[in-house]
Amino acid sequence: MSSGHGDAASVRAIIDEACAQVGRELHLMNVDAPQRIGELAQNAVRLAKQVNGIVVAAGGDGTINAVAQATIGSGCAFGVLPQGTFNYFSRTHGIPADLPQAMQVLLGQSVRPVRVGLVNHRIFLVNASLGLYPKLLEDREVWKKQLGRSRWVAFAAGMSTLLGGFRNLRLTIELHGKTLALRTPTLFVGNNALQMEQLGFPEAQAINRGELAGITLKPLGRLSMIWLLVRGALGTLGEAEQIVNFSFDHLTVKRSRGSLGLRVKVATDGEIVWLKLPLEFRVSAEPLMLLCPASPNSESPST
Repeated sequence: MSSGHGDAASVRAIIDEACAQVGRELHLMNVDAPQRIGELAQNAVRLAKQVNGIVVAAGGDGTINAVAQATIGSGCAFGVLPQGTFNYFSRTHGIPADLPQAMQVLLGQSVRPVRVGLVNHRIFLVNASLGLYPKLLEDREVWKKQLGRSRWVAFAAGMSTLLGGFRNLRLTIELHGKTLALRTPTLFVGNNALQMEQLGFPEAQAINRGELAGITLKPLGRLSMIWLLVRGALGTLGEAEQIVNFSFDHLTVKRSRGSLGLRVKVATDGEIVWLKLPLEFRVSAEPLMLLCPASPNSESPST
């Protein structure tokens, strides 16, 4: 399955040639509309099971998440051709951004179980969040459609969102056997050590131990929030005193009186969904069977 804004014809040609060289049959499904990606992913899994094949996602972390959601627990191996801006998942597991090299991984490497996070019934490979962060992602996509995909476009879009204002969430969370009242612009849960390291959070080590990382912000104003955005770009966000960060294996999020509704907008690897409260964050008991180097040559230990 493939999505994205690259040269589809050249991508198809590279994939066709690599498969032909080793005698592998190829069925390519193009994502012509974002709302159909779940349906197409399910179809891809059904076809792969019939022919004892593998399921491959070509795109950014959001596309990879959607296809992984359909593949996990199916018995099919899962492959990735990274085509996004940040590609945290593929980089963590040593999958090259170069398409021919990534095809070599798919066609010549072995399957390795990879841990994924869960929020209710939805998986996340890199992160999940609610509050301000999903709003930042939605606005960023609007900017990307107009100006293209780049880190600087993402940064400018974030600045614009923060200048437009935001509100605080009132949450009740259950963490480490305690019930806590929380007032914060956003709750962010990370499952990728590379992303945590690049933001400057020590919870990267906790992720490598099999836990998840939680990040919340203290209530603050627009200027302070913009400064945090700058610190995130500089990799020093974890040192900011306005940040509360922690690690966990299970976290429950409930609505506080007069706050939120019965459902809340949640971002999972950049894709926005509505989920019913309470939210349960945990590590999935079912791993994702990923095609990747046995000892990934990545920028960070694997998640």
